[in-house]
Amino acid sequence: MTPLRNKMIRELELHRKAPGTIKQYVSAVAELARHYRRSPDSISIEEVRDFIHHLITQRKVAFSTCNTRLAGIRFFFQQVLRRDDFPLRVPAKRSGRLPEPLSRSEIARLFDATTNTKHRVLLMTTYGGGLRVAELVHLRPQDIHSERMLIRINQGKGRKDRYTLLSPRLLAELRAYWREYRPKEWLFTGEDGNRPLSEDSARRAFYRAKERAQIQHGHGIHSLRHSFATHLMEAGVDLPTIQRLMGHQRLSTTALYLHVTSQHLGDIGSPLDLLRMPEAADAGV
Repeated sequence: MTPLRNKMIRELELHRKAPGTIKQYVSAVAELARHYRRSPDSISIEEVRDFIHHLITQRKVAFSTCNTRLAGIRFFFQQVLRRDDFPLRVPAKRSGRLPEPLSRSEIARLFDATTNTKHRVLLMTTYGGGLRVAELVHLRPQDIHSERMLIRINQGKGRKDRYTLLSPRLLAELRAYWREYRPKEWLFTGEDGNRPLSEDSARRAFYRAKERAQIQHGHGIHSLRHSFATHLMEAGVDLPTIQRLMGHQRLSTTALYLHVTSQHLGDIGSPLDLLRMPEAADAGV
């Protein structure tokens, strides 16, 4: 690890950035350096502009990806190199992509398609609590509050604590899992048993189960979190409650699920069904 990278990581930690943010910001600067094949402290602002233009027009990365790259590079220039002259601004637009939740039957098929207890309980916990993958792998046994039927999320996104739901079915599954695996420090551990399961391992478990269940749509393991919010909304749970369970800072983020819920759409008829169509005989068929 170079002294410059060490310095950037130190500054990020001093700013109390989350581990995931640190990883993304350092990766953004490393990508910039690879693009120009030289140290990032020798790259000009105009070259940074060209690099962001390359991401947008050539690689066609998502808005969120471009925004994260720019935020990491801006932090490097302003906080690490101590350069105040960083005039580059790119509108922080959202991609407009809607969440793509799975149906309840698909969720059940996904769980049935898992081949070991740990992976099944891992996916059930993700869906049952609406967890982000980083929150999932950092759960500890003491975070399962069985008396209150809640799961405590410590230092989630934005370094905020919160509580989410613990269903009786999930509690029974977790107890059976604990009897088999006896986890100590971390609820879901890696192969050595001492460190938490990696986020990539959790994602791979989801993709394997999804492939076995022959589920074609949806994205990664985050689809389970989307499904949690959507199914709660369809069950009539109000937006502020879902917002608290999800750990969203803004209610508008939670409101995105209004666009994908079928709660009110089932009773609405398509205008196509209102048209008076000619009978087959009249049409000469």
